[in-house]
Amino acid sequence: MTRIVSRETKRCNLKKRSNCWKREEADQLFKQLEEEVVYSTGEEAKVHVFGKLYNIPRKQATHGDAGLTYTYSGVKRSACPWTPTLEYIRDAVTKTTGQAFNFVLVNRYKDGQDHMGEHRDDEKELDPFCPIASVSLGAARDFIFRHRDARGKQSSRQIEPVKLELTHGSLLLMNPPTNTFWYHSLPVRKRVLLPRINLTFRRIVLDSKK
Repeated sequence: MTRIVSRETKRCNLKKRSNCWKREEADQLFKQLEEEVVYSTGEEAKVHVFGKLYNIPRKQATHGDAGLTYTYSGVKRSACPWTPTLEYIRDAVTKTTGQAFNFVLVNRYKDGQDHMGEHRDDEKELDPFCPIASVSLGAARDFIFRHRDARGKQSSRQIEPVKLELTHGSLLLMNPPTNTFWYHSLPVRKRVLLPRINLTFRRIVLDSKK
């Protein structure tokens, strides 16, 4: 895997493997996920922003070990059982990274209009010592990292964003402490006309007091 570390802070600790799955297998995995995954509706398809509920600009599903929940943007999401394909991909990611994961967040982007705003995956349920493994299938999309001290008009430091292209069949490993110091986003790309499925494998801490 190629290691990508920001020169400015040595804090954006990423590893990317562009060819984790060959095109033929990646195509098949995408097709199987399209058949297996049922995306959230109702309350779980919304986010809280400044006290108001908004529809998520993409489709979303959560899968994992029995009984796990994950609260994201003010909405608690329960883990559906692993599908055969999600379990297969999880095991492959574990073999590649040496890390065990018990939860996955599935995001489906119908085209370049679907997107994800800047945020950090720093929720209390997540194991702070476990990386987040991001698998991309389908259309290639830009993925942007922005340091917390270089955001907005009140930014205190001049740090260039880190931009990666996440391609079909790629694996990106976001190691600690990336989510402490860096926000990430998937911006709108109007020229992208094809769908993309992204799987972010996580480890939920069963007892948050430990």
